[in-house]
Amino acid sequence: MNITRRLATLTALVACISVPFWLYAQDRSSGPLPNSIWVGADGKYEAEPDTALMQFNISAQEDNLQAATARGSKAADQVRQLLRTNGIDPKQAQIGSFSVQPVYDYKNPKRKLMGYRVESNITLKLKDFSKIGPITQGLADMDVTGNQSLTYSLDDMDAAKIKAVEDALRRAHDEANAVAKTSGRTLGELSHASVDTFEPIRSPRMMAAPMAMKAADAMGTPAPTEDFGAQKITVTAHVNALYNLK
Repeated sequence: MNITRRLATLTALVACISVPFWLYAQDRSSGPLPNSIWVGADGKYEAEPDTALMQFNISAQEDNLQAATARGSKAADQVRQLLRTNGIDPKQAQIGSFSVQPVYDYKNPKRKLMGYRVESNITLKLKDFSKIGPITQGLADMDVTGNQSLTYSLDDMDAAKIKAVEDALRRAHDEANAVAKTSGRTLGELSHASVDTFEPIRSPRMMAAPMAMKAADAMGTPAPTEDFGAQKITVTAHVNALYNLK
């Protein structure tokens, strides 16, 4: 088969596959389908968060690489001990990144080497929210930890999305049924549906600065975030549905 005949055959095949979808799109754009109703509805699922994600850095800087590494290792041991004290297996904490880099004095024209910094990013997932306060305070007491952030979420986000879709489809059905009854018709079966779900994009929130926490603890006053509940997690969905009318 030469190239021209192969191209002609392929074009005919694509045309055969595309015609039904093209006709379907034409029916929707040219006018409403007979004995049917299109509805669109939004739904949501809202729940208290069940998971807290803590993130923080361990950073140690010294004049030479060996001293910086030793200080970083000591800090990591302190973090592991802090977790054990609060009944948490250190293996639950995960290292997201680890870096060793020289530190230069950029004000010096010759870019003088000042030392070395060893830094790692730690992530800890917690189910028991009562442990957040003690761990946060313990990290604040260490002079080699920083950039503490806290994010709340749902562990099973897929289940939350399904509940949001169910709510959206229920609303779509109720709206379609209202139109059918008002027009003296009966709502038939669902003929077609499309679904979109949206989960919240939650940026990590910085926890109270170490100095502020130490000052509050020294004065016997509550930390800035104490006694406040976590913000609820809301998952939304949008459904477009086509129902038949009887």
